[in-house]
Amino acid sequence: MRLIVVIGATGVGKTARAIEVAKQYGCPIVSADSRQIYRDLPIGTAAPTVEEQAGIPHYFVGCKELDEVYSAGQYARDCHVLLQELFTTYETVVMVGGSMMYIDAVCNGMDDIPEVPVSIREEVRKGYQEKGIEWLQLEVQRLDPAYWQLVDQRNPQRLMHCIEVSRACGEPYSSFRKREQHAVNNHQLPFKVEYIMVERPREDLYARINLRVEQMIEQGLVEEAKIAFEKLHVPLDGAIALDYSTLPNSVNTVGYKELLRYFRGEWTMQRAIEMIQQNSRHYAKRQLTWWRGFFNKKQ
Repeated sequence: MRLIVVIGATGVGKTARAIEVAKQYGCPIVSADSRQIYRDLPIGTAAPTVEEQAGIPHYFVGCKELDEVYSAGQYARDCHVLLQELFTTYETVVMVGGSMMYIDAVCNGMDDIPEVPVSIREEVRKGYQEKGIEWLQLEVQRLDPAYWQLVDQRNPQRLMHCIEVSRACGEPYSSFRKREQHAVNNHQLPFKVEYIMVERPREDLYARINLRVEQMIEQGLVEEAKIAFEKLHVPLDGAIALDYSTLPNSVNTVGYKELLRYFRGEWTMQRAIEMIQQNSRHYAKRQLTWWRGFFNKKQ
């Protein structure tokens, strides 16, 4: 039994490569994308189209409601159950996605995270409200440099969670990841894991990202985002106060956060598009840094 994991930066062409591999082995594709898992966001998450999915079973695409909370740990548990079932029919299964935490949780495992006292949660939230996201970023870098390389560095909820767990337990949040138990050698997994890294020169990758954002806008990303925020009852009126840290995970991501500022009159459309492109490039850079570190540890 073999799990082929197709990885790489956002916009690099992972979906196309995964489809090639799946057709080669006649096997299904399991998505490892923490946003593609939600319904109603196919454009902004670059989910595989109906045409791309034709003839290839896809899993974990558009299967969760927008307001549903779904963690990497939950994904890992659900994914292992699914893989166990798929491997009764297929010798090979393809996994593809850019969510490092999802892939890491499946291949390396995660420990149960201890409960965080309410007092610590309130203390961290107060720090964020008074000092902003820059304070969260500095705290995560100080408390858990390893997780800093993995986390979405503009996501206040994930940054706060890392700080809360680290403070409550007196050790880095990333220490709860079962690297020693499963290790990257896959000895304790019931299947073999192989990785395919899709890469492009940085200039080419950044140009593809910029173009893809423009194509998403043409395909209807603005309307998709507006409908999603309305379904989630997120106020689009700038006169209504909004704590951006409370956004549901489904839309607390690149592409939607920037458009929300446009809807609320904080940015022009051009500014929002430019920021989506910029933040996508930054995210791609973090992904590349993390994966290279991941493979260096294996050697």
